[in-house]
Amino acid sequence: MPLALLALTISAFAIGTTEFVIVGLVPTIAEQLSVSLPSAGLLVSIYALGVAIGAPVLTALTGSMPRKQLLLALMVLFTAGNLLAWQAPGYGTLVLARLLTGLAHGVFFSIGSTIATSLVPREKAASAIAIMFGGLTVALVTGVPLGTFIGQHFGWRETFLAVSLLGVIALIASAILVPKNIPQRATATLREQLQVLTHPRLLMIYAITALGYGGVFTAFTFLAPMMQNLAGFSPSAVSWILLGYGVSVAIGNIWGGKLADKHGAVPALKIIFAALVVLLLVFQFTASIQYAALATVLVMGIFAFGNVPGLQVYVVQKAELYTPSAVDVASGLNIAAFNVGIALGSIIGGQTVEHYGLAQTPWIGAVIVMVAFLLIGISGRLDKPARVALG
Repeated sequence: MPLALLALTISAFAIGTTEFVIVGLVPTIAEQLSVSLPSAGLLVSIYALGVAIGAPVLTALTGSMPRKQLLLALMVLFTAGNLLAWQAPGYGTLVLARLLTGLAHGVFFSIGSTIATSLVPREKAASAIAIMFGGLTVALVTGVPLGTFIGQHFGWRETFLAVSLLGVIALIASAILVPKNIPQRATATLREQLQVLTHPRLLMIYAITALGYGGVFTAFTFLAPMMQNLAGFSPSAVSWILLGYGVSVAIGNIWGGKLADKHGAVPALKIIFAALVVLLLVFQFTASIQYAALATVLVMGIFAFGNVPGLQVYVVQKAELYTPSAVDVASGLNIAAFNVGIALGSIIGGQTVEHYGLAQTPWIGAVIVMVAFLLIGISGRLDKPARVALG
Protein backbone atom coordinates (compact mmCIF):
# COMPACT_ATOMS: atom_id res chain seq x y z
CA MET A 1 0.00 0.00 0.00
CA PRO A 2 1.44 3.42 -0.99
CA LEU A 3 2.68 5.95 1.58
CA ALA A 4 -0.02 8.42 0.54
CA LEU A 5 -2.51 6.06 2.22
CA LEU A 6 -0.56 6.41 5.48
CA ALA A 7 -0.95 10.20 5.35
CA LEU A 8 -4.69 9.80 4.74
CA THR A 9 -4.88 7.41 7.70
CA ILE A 10 -3.06 9.83 10.03
CA SER A 11 -5.44 12.62 9.00
CA ALA A 12 -8.43 10.30 9.46
CA PHE A 13 -7.13 9.52 12.96
CA ALA A 14 -7.11 13.20 13.91
CA ILE A 15 -10.55 13.79 12.39
CA GLY A 16 -11.96 10.61 13.93
CA THR A 17 -10.75 11.65 17.37
CA THR A 18 -12.56 15.00 17.25
CA GLU A 19 -15.70 13.39 15.79
CA PHE A 20 -16.13 10.61 18.33
CA VAL A 21 -14.46 12.03 21.48
CA ILE A 22 -17.61 14.06 22.06
CA VAL A 23 -19.41 10.78 22.90
CA GLY A 24 -17.18 10.29 25.93
CA LEU A 25 -17.45 13.98 26.88
CA VAL A 26 -21.27 14.30 26.80
CA PRO A 27 -21.69 13.93 30.60
CA THR A 28 -18.69 16.23 31.30
CA ILE A 29 -19.83 19.00 28.91
CA ALA A 30 -23.40 18.78 30.19
CA GLU A 31 -22.14 19.27 33.76
CA GLN A 32 -19.52 21.97 33.10
CA LEU A 33 -21.71 24.09 30.76
CA SER A 34 -24.88 23.44 32.80
CA VAL A 35 -26.83 22.05 29.85
CA SER A 36 -28.98 18.92 29.60
CA LEU A 37 -27.69 15.55 28.33
CA PRO A 38 -29.74 15.86 25.09
CA SER A 39 -28.27 19.38 24.53
CA ALA A 40 -24.73 18.05 24.99
CA GLY A 41 -25.63 15.14 22.70
CA LEU A 42 -26.75 17.70 20.10
CA LEU A 43 -23.05 18.56 19.60
CA VAL A 44 -22.81 15.18 17.83
CA SER A 45 -25.66 16.22 15.52
CA ILE A 46 -24.16 19.68 14.83
CA TYR A 47 -20.83 18.15 13.79
CA ALA A 48 -22.64 15.66 11.57
CA LEU A 49 -24.61 18.51 10.00
CA GLY A 50 -21.32 20.22 9.13
CA VAL A 51 -20.12 17.02 7.47
CA ALA A 52 -23.41 16.61 5.60
CA ILE A 53 -23.11 20.15 4.20
CA GLY A 54 -19.36 20.01 3.60
CA ALA A 55 -19.20 16.65 1.87
CA PRO A 56 -21.35 17.32 -1.22
CA VAL A 57 -21.32 21.14 -1.42
CA LEU A 58 -17.65 21.87 -0.70
CA THR A 59 -16.50 18.76 -2.61
CA ALA A 60 -18.31 20.09 -5.68
CA LEU A 61 -16.96 23.64 -5.22
CA THR A 62 -13.35 22.44 -4.80
CA GLY A 63 -13.46 19.92 -7.67
CA SER A 64 -10.81 21.75 -9.73
CA MET A 65 -8.44 22.36 -6.81
CA PRO A 66 -5.25 20.20 -6.74
CA ARG A 67 -5.83 17.31 -4.32
CA LYS A 68 -2.74 17.86 -2.16
CA GLN A 69 -3.41 21.57 -1.82
CA LEU A 70 -7.01 20.81 -0.85
CA LEU A 71 -5.96 18.22 1.74
CA LEU A 72 -3.59 20.71 3.39
CA ALA A 73 -6.27 23.44 3.43
CA LEU A 74 -8.73 21.02 5.04
CA MET A 75 -6.31 20.16 7.85
CA VAL A 76 -5.73 23.90 8.51
CA LEU A 77 -9.52 24.40 8.78
CA PHE A 78 -9.81 21.34 11.01
CA THR A 79 -7.08 22.59 13.37
CA ALA A 80 -8.59 26.09 13.52
CA GLY A 81 -12.01 24.65 14.41
CA ASN A 82 -10.58 22.66 17.31
CA LEU A 83 -8.63 25.68 18.59
CA LEU A 84 -11.93 27.61 18.56
CA ALA A 85 -13.55 24.81 20.60
CA TRP A 86 -10.65 25.01 23.07
CA GLN A 87 -11.26 28.75 23.57
CA ALA A 88 -15.08 28.60 23.34
CA PRO A 89 -16.57 30.90 26.02
CA GLY A 90 -19.89 29.05 25.99
CA TYR A 91 -22.19 26.52 24.35
CA GLY A 92 -22.96 28.68 21.27
CA THR A 93 -19.30 29.07 20.28
CA LEU A 94 -18.74 25.36 20.85
CA VAL A 95 -21.60 24.64 18.41
CA LEU A 96 -19.92 26.90 15.80
CA ALA A 97 -16.55 25.18 16.33
CA ARG A 98 -18.13 21.75 15.84
CA LEU A 99 -19.79 22.95 12.64
CA LEU A 100 -16.45 24.21 11.22
CA THR A 101 -14.57 20.98 11.96
CA GLY A 102 -17.46 19.03 10.46
CA LEU A 103 -17.09 20.96 7.18
CA ALA A 104 -13.43 19.87 6.93
CA HIS A 105 -14.35 16.27 7.77
CA GLY A 106 -16.94 16.06 4.99
CA VAL A 107 -14.62 17.07 2.16
CA PHE A 108 -11.69 15.05 3.51
CA PHE A 109 -13.49 11.71 3.47
CA SER A 110 -15.24 12.29 0.15
CA ILE A 111 -12.00 12.99 -1.74
CA GLY A 112 -10.04 10.58 0.46
CA SER A 113 -12.16 7.62 -0.63
CA THR A 114 -11.62 8.28 -4.33
CA ILE A 115 -7.89 9.01 -3.81
CA ALA A 116 -7.51 5.75 -1.87
CA THR A 117 -9.21 3.67 -4.59
CA SER A 118 -7.16 5.37 -7.32
CA LEU A 119 -3.88 4.38 -5.63
CA VAL A 120 -4.50 0.61 -5.68
CA PRO A 121 -5.73 -2.09 -8.10
CA ARG A 122 -9.51 -2.33 -8.42
CA GLU A 123 -9.73 -5.61 -6.50
CA LYS A 124 -8.09 -3.92 -3.48
CA ALA A 125 -10.49 -0.94 -3.43
CA ALA A 126 -12.48 -1.90 -0.31
CA SER A 127 -9.30 -2.75 1.59
CA ALA A 128 -7.72 0.61 0.64
CA ILE A 129 -10.80 2.43 1.92
CA ALA A 130 -10.71 0.27 5.06
CA ILE A 131 -7.06 1.29 5.67
CA MET A 132 -7.92 4.98 5.34
CA PHE A 133 -10.99 4.61 7.56
CA GLY A 134 -8.71 2.62 9.85
CA GLY A 135 -7.60 6.02 11.10
CA LEU A 136 -11.12 6.45 12.47
CA THR A 137 -10.96 3.10 14.22
CA VAL A 138 -7.52 3.78 15.69
CA ALA A 139 -9.01 7.05 16.95
CA LEU A 140 -11.69 5.01 18.70
CA VAL A 141 -9.01 2.73 20.18
CA THR A 142 -6.67 5.46 21.47
CA GLY A 143 -7.82 9.01 20.72
CA VAL A 144 -11.34 8.78 22.13
CA PRO A 145 -10.48 7.06 25.44
CA LEU A 146 -7.48 9.38 25.95
CA GLY A 147 -9.57 12.44 25.03
CA THR A 148 -12.30 11.30 27.42
CA PHE A 149 -9.70 10.82 30.17
CA ILE A 150 -8.29 14.33 29.56
CA GLY A 151 -11.82 15.79 29.59
CA GLN A 152 -12.76 14.08 32.84
CA HIS A 153 -9.54 15.02 34.68
CA PHE A 154 -8.51 18.38 33.16
CA GLY A 155 -11.68 19.67 31.44
CA TRP A 156 -13.21 19.24 27.99
CA ARG A 157 -11.40 22.33 26.63
CA GLU A 158 -8.03 20.62 27.09
CA THR A 159 -9.32 17.69 25.03
CA PHE A 160 -9.86 19.99 22.05
CA LEU A 161 -6.40 21.52 22.53
CA ALA A 162 -4.91 18.00 22.34
CA VAL A 163 -6.92 17.30 19.16
CA SER A 164 -5.58 20.55 17.65
CA LEU A 165 -2.06 19.17 18.10
CA LEU A 166 -3.14 16.02 16.25
CA GLY A 167 -4.33 18.30 13.43
CA VAL A 168 -0.86 19.87 13.20
CA ILE A 169 0.77 16.40 13.03
CA ALA A 170 -1.68 15.35 10.28
CA LEU A 171 -0.93 18.56 8.36
CA ILE A 172 2.82 17.84 8.47
CA ALA A 173 2.27 14.19 7.44
CA SER A 174 0.17 15.25 4.45
CA ALA A 175 2.75 17.84 3.39
CA ILE A 176 5.56 15.24 3.48
CA LEU A 177 3.90 12.01 2.32
CA VAL A 178 1.17 12.99 -0.14
CA PRO A 179 2.52 13.35 -3.72
CA LYS A 180 1.65 16.38 -5.82
CA ASN A 181 0.57 14.31 -8.83
CA ILE A 182 -2.48 12.63 -7.25
CA PRO A 183 -4.88 11.49 -10.01
CA GLN A 184 -7.67 14.03 -10.36
CA ARG A 185 -10.97 13.40 -12.08
CA ALA A 186 -12.39 15.94 -14.49
CA THR A 187 -14.59 18.48 -12.72
CA ALA A 188 -18.25 17.55 -13.05
CA THR A 189 -20.66 20.13 -14.47
CA LEU A 190 -23.59 21.31 -12.34
CA ARG A 191 -25.93 19.14 -14.42
CA GLU A 192 -23.75 16.06 -13.82
CA GLN A 193 -23.65 16.82 -10.10
CA LEU A 194 -27.44 17.08 -9.99
CA GLN A 195 -27.69 13.65 -11.64
CA VAL A 196 -26.06 12.19 -8.53
CA LEU A 197 -28.76 13.82 -6.38
CA THR A 198 -31.59 12.49 -8.52
CA HIS A 199 -30.47 8.99 -9.54
CA PRO A 200 -32.78 6.53 -7.73
CA ARG A 201 -30.15 3.79 -7.28
CA LEU A 202 -27.67 6.18 -5.67
CA LEU A 203 -30.42 7.68 -3.49
CA MET A 204 -31.24 4.18 -2.27
CA ILE A 205 -27.61 3.61 -1.22
CA TYR A 206 -27.59 6.95 0.62
CA ALA A 207 -30.74 5.90 2.48
CA ILE A 208 -29.11 2.56 3.40
CA THR A 209 -26.01 4.40 4.67
CA ALA A 210 -28.01 6.90 6.74
CA LEU A 211 -30.26 4.26 8.30
CA GLY A 212 -27.53 1.66 8.87
CA TYR A 213 -25.27 4.16 10.59
CA GLY A 214 -28.03 6.17 12.26
CA GLY A 215 -29.50 3.17 14.03
CA VAL A 216 -26.18 2.47 15.74
CA PHE A 217 -25.77 6.12 16.81
CA THR A 218 -29.23 6.20 18.40
CA ALA A 219 -27.61 4.18 21.21
CA PHE A 220 -23.89 4.97 20.70
CA THR A 221 -24.32 8.75 21.25
CA PHE A 222 -25.35 8.03 24.83
CA LEU A 223 -23.02 5.09 25.44
CA ALA A 224 -21.07 6.88 28.22
CA PRO A 225 -24.13 7.81 30.36
CA MET A 226 -25.67 4.37 29.68
CA MET A 227 -22.59 2.55 30.95
CA GLN A 228 -22.47 4.87 34.00
CA ASN A 229 -26.15 5.22 34.88
CA LEU A 230 -27.55 1.86 33.74
CA ALA A 231 -24.65 -0.61 33.89
CA GLY A 232 -23.13 0.99 36.99
CA PHE A 233 -19.56 1.62 35.79
CA SER A 234 -17.51 4.52 37.18
CA PRO A 235 -16.57 7.44 34.87
CA SER A 236 -12.93 6.26 34.81
CA ALA A 237 -14.05 2.74 33.83
CA VAL A 238 -15.99 4.22 30.88
CA SER A 239 -12.66 5.39 29.37
CA TRP A 240 -11.44 1.79 29.42
CA ILE A 241 -14.74 0.54 27.99
CA LEU A 242 -14.37 3.01 25.10
CA LEU A 243 -10.83 1.70 24.60
CA GLY A 244 -12.13 -1.88 24.37
CA TYR A 245 -14.92 -0.77 22.05
CA GLY A 246 -12.35 0.94 19.83
CA VAL A 247 -10.25 -2.25 19.62
CA SER A 248 -13.38 -4.14 18.51
CA VAL A 249 -14.14 -1.46 15.93
CA ALA A 250 -10.57 -1.60 14.56
CA ILE A 251 -10.90 -5.37 14.09
CA GLY A 252 -14.35 -5.00 12.55
CA ASN A 253 -13.33 -2.28 10.10
CA ILE A 254 -10.52 -4.35 8.54
CA TRP A 255 -12.68 -7.49 8.61
CA GLY A 256 -15.54 -5.57 6.94
CA GLY A 257 -13.22 -4.44 4.13
CA LYS A 258 -11.94 -7.97 3.53
CA LEU A 259 -15.51 -9.35 3.65
CA ALA A 260 -16.62 -6.83 0.99
CA ASP A 261 -13.58 -7.61 -1.20
CA LYS A 262 -14.17 -11.36 -0.96
CA HIS A 263 -17.96 -11.64 -1.24
CA GLY A 264 -19.03 -8.27 -2.67
CA ALA A 265 -20.51 -5.24 -0.93
CA VAL A 266 -24.14 -6.40 -0.78
CA PRO A 267 -23.59 -9.85 0.84
CA ALA A 268 -21.13 -8.29 3.33
CA LEU A 269 -23.58 -5.55 4.27
CA LYS A 270 -26.43 -8.04 4.73
CA ILE A 271 -24.33 -9.99 7.26
CA ILE A 272 -23.24 -6.87 9.13
CA PHE A 273 -26.69 -5.25 9.33
CA ALA A 274 -28.33 -8.50 10.46
CA ALA A 275 -25.75 -8.87 13.24
CA LEU A 276 -26.26 -5.25 14.35
CA VAL A 277 -30.03 -5.71 14.62
CA VAL A 278 -29.56 -8.76 16.83
CA LEU A 279 -26.88 -7.12 19.00
CA LEU A 280 -28.88 -3.92 19.57
CA LEU A 281 -31.87 -6.01 20.65
CA VAL A 282 -29.61 -8.00 22.99
CA PHE A 283 -28.22 -4.72 24.40
CA GLN A 284 -31.80 -3.68 25.21
CA PHE A 285 -31.88 -6.50 27.78
CA THR A 286 -28.23 -6.43 28.94
CA ALA A 287 -27.71 -2.64 29.34
CA SER A 288 -28.50 -2.73 33.08
CA ILE A 289 -26.49 -5.92 33.78
CA GLN A 290 -22.91 -4.71 34.28
CA TYR A 291 -20.70 -7.35 32.67
CA ALA A 292 -23.34 -8.52 30.19
CA ALA A 293 -23.58 -4.89 28.98
CA LEU A 294 -19.79 -4.75 28.62
CA ALA A 295 -19.70 -8.01 26.62
CA THR A 296 -22.51 -6.82 24.32
CA VAL A 297 -20.81 -3.48 23.66
CA LEU A 298 -17.48 -5.13 22.82
CA VAL A 299 -19.09 -7.58 20.36
CA MET A 300 -21.23 -4.81 18.87
CA GLY A 301 -18.07 -2.81 18.14
CA ILE A 302 -16.92 -5.46 15.66
CA PHE A 303 -19.97 -4.85 13.48
CA ALA A 304 -20.72 -1.17 14.25
CA PHE A 305 -18.21 0.28 11.74
CA GLY A 306 -17.64 -2.84 9.65
CA ASN A 307 -20.21 -1.56 7.17
CA VAL A 308 -18.16 1.55 6.25
CA PRO A 309 -15.83 0.00 3.59
CA GLY A 310 -18.68 -1.91 1.95
CA LEU A 311 -21.00 1.10 1.81
CA GLN A 312 -18.31 3.43 0.47
CA VAL A 313 -16.98 1.06 -2.20
CA TYR A 314 -20.58 0.20 -3.22
CA VAL A 315 -21.48 3.84 -3.87
CA VAL A 316 -18.21 4.43 -5.80
CA GLN A 317 -18.93 1.36 -7.98
CA LYS A 318 -22.49 2.49 -8.70
CA ALA A 319 -21.40 6.08 -9.37
CA GLU A 320 -18.81 4.82 -11.88
CA LEU A 321 -21.67 2.95 -13.60
CA TYR A 322 -24.42 5.59 -13.49
CA THR A 323 -22.66 8.98 -13.07
CA PRO A 324 -19.01 8.39 -14.11
CA SER A 325 -18.19 12.10 -14.38
CA ALA A 326 -19.30 12.87 -10.81
CA VAL A 327 -17.81 10.04 -8.73
CA ASP A 328 -16.19 12.43 -6.21
CA VAL A 329 -19.55 14.15 -5.65
CA ALA A 330 -21.30 10.77 -5.29
CA SER A 331 -18.67 9.70 -2.76
CA GLY A 332 -19.10 12.99 -0.91
CA LEU A 333 -22.86 12.53 -0.73
CA ASN A 334 -22.36 9.12 0.86
CA ILE A 335 -20.12 10.72 3.51
CA ALA A 336 -22.98 13.20 3.97
CA ALA A 337 -25.39 10.27 4.30
CA PHE A 338 -23.24 8.71 7.04
CA ASN A 339 -23.48 11.95 8.96
CA VAL A 340 -27.16 12.57 8.27
CA GLY A 341 -27.54 9.15 9.90
CA ILE A 342 -25.37 10.20 12.85
CA ALA A 343 -27.35 13.46 13.23
CA LEU A 344 -30.74 11.73 13.03
CA GLY A 345 -29.58 8.90 15.28
CA SER A 346 -28.29 11.28 17.96
CA ILE A 347 -31.43 13.44 17.72
CA ILE A 348 -33.74 10.40 17.92
CA GLY A 349 -31.61 9.08 20.78
CA GLY A 350 -31.78 12.46 22.54
CA GLN A 351 -35.57 12.60 22.21
CA THR A 352 -35.80 9.02 23.45
CA VAL A 353 -33.62 9.83 26.48
CA GLU A 354 -35.66 12.96 27.25
CA HIS A 355 -39.10 11.35 27.00
CA TYR A 356 -38.58 7.64 27.73
CA GLY A 357 -35.13 7.28 29.32
CA LEU A 358 -31.67 5.96 28.38
CA ALA A 359 -32.79 2.33 28.50
CA GLN A 360 -35.06 2.61 25.44
CA THR A 361 -32.43 3.69 22.88
CA PRO A 362 -31.09 0.23 21.80
CA TRP A 363 -34.35 -1.29 20.49
CA ILE A 364 -35.21 1.89 18.57
CA GLY A 365 -31.75 1.71 16.97
CA ALA A 366 -32.40 -1.93 16.05
CA VAL A 367 -35.62 -1.00 14.21
CA ILE A 368 -33.76 1.66 12.17
CA VAL A 369 -30.96 -0.77 11.19
CA MET A 370 -33.59 -3.37 10.21
CA VAL A 371 -34.90 -0.95 7.56
CA ALA A 372 -31.34 -0.62 6.19
CA PHE A 373 -31.09 -4.43 6.06
CA LEU A 374 -34.31 -4.68 4.03
CA LEU A 375 -33.18 -1.93 1.65
CA ILE A 376 -29.76 -3.51 0.94
CA GLY A 377 -31.59 -6.73 0.05
CA ILE A 378 -33.76 -4.83 -2.45
CA SER A 379 -30.71 -3.02 -3.87
CA GLY A 380 -28.91 -6.35 -4.34
CA ARG A 381 -31.88 -7.72 -6.31
CA LEU A 382 -31.90 -4.61 -8.52
CA ASP A 383 -28.19 -5.18 -9.28
CA LYS A 384 -28.84 -8.61 -10.81
CA PRO A 385 -30.60 -7.48 -14.03
CA ALA A 386 -27.83 -4.88 -14.50
CA ARG A 387 -25.21 -7.64 -14.27
CA VAL A 388 -27.08 -9.76 -16.80
CA ALA A 389 -27.39 -6.78 -19.16
CA LEU A 390 -23.70 -5.95 -18.82
CA GLY A 391 -22.75 -9.61 -19.37
